[in-house]
Amino acid sequence: MQTLKAAIVYFALIFATGFSLAMIRIPFLVPRLGERWAELVELPVMVLASFWAARWLVGYFSPLSLSQRAGMGSMALLLMVGSELGLTVALGQSIREYILGRDPVSGVGYLIALLLFAAMPLFVPECGHQDT
Repeated sequence: MQTLKAAIVYFALIFATGFSLAMIRIPFLVPRLGERWAELVELPVMVLASFWAARWLVGYFSPLSLSQRAGMGSMALLLMVGSELGLTVALGQSIREYILGRDPVSGVGYLIALLLFAAMPLFVPECGHQDT
């Protein structure tokens, strides 16, 4: 149960971060840089956010075994991909159109960022949790 809670919080934090960054990227960066470069500028921020969130959660839900950390990342990835594809369909686009419409460069970068998001709980150090 602890792994599921950690996965849900991890997903929610990164989904909210991505949503917030999209509010900057779409109106301000895309018109100036184009979609590819705007997405590429956002990717390192998302990977860094994944690191911070995973590190905090691994410490917060400590102790988590390696298999629990892997489960946290895997479940969070499933939630992320499911939410993104669900939102795509809800907005009237097919999954096929969405995948084929991705920029080949930033799309590959996005896939790498998703894999890093899923793997991050395995590689972060525990930062510990302190009640205040």
